[in-house]
Amino acid sequence: MNIFNVRVYGLIFNEHKDVLVSDEFINGIMITKFPGGGLEFGEGTINCVIREFMEELGWQVAVVEHFYTTDFFQISAFKDNKQILSIYYKMRLMDKSNELPIRFSSIKFNFDSAIENDQVFRWLPINEDLIDDLTFPIDKKVATMLNETINRLQ
Repeated sequence: MNIFNVRVYGLIFNEHKDVLVSDEFINGIMITKFPGGGLEFGEGTINCVIREFMEELGWQVAVVEHFYTTDFFQISAFKDNKQILSIYYKMRLMDKSNELPIRFSSIKFNFDSAIENDQVFRWLPINEDLIDDLTFPIDKKVATMLNETINRLQ
């Protein structure tokens, strides 16, 4: 039996062209990933990423365009009986309500207490360091693609 875990992530950029990443403490592991999360039953992928940004950041966002969908086999880092399928969208900020207590830092894993599900956000430049900073193979591929896009434009 094949079991898939569909994940949907947003790529959002600030005025300096840095990309937003999330440092999280999940299942006792510190990870760095792009903001987003799991697709819920009955939900479309665009609705999922918009919901995730509202839940995690309190931001109203819009999808600009599809960027990437996983095109290789990737087993879940947390459940070895699940295959991960990740979808990435470039996003645009519509409104930053900041009703949530959002934590931003320039320091990796700058958690208050490193308790389960703790989260802090960082803006990172798109370069080789971004690729190294990310935890998961699919995110690293996306960072490589972003880096290649930036280099082509320069």
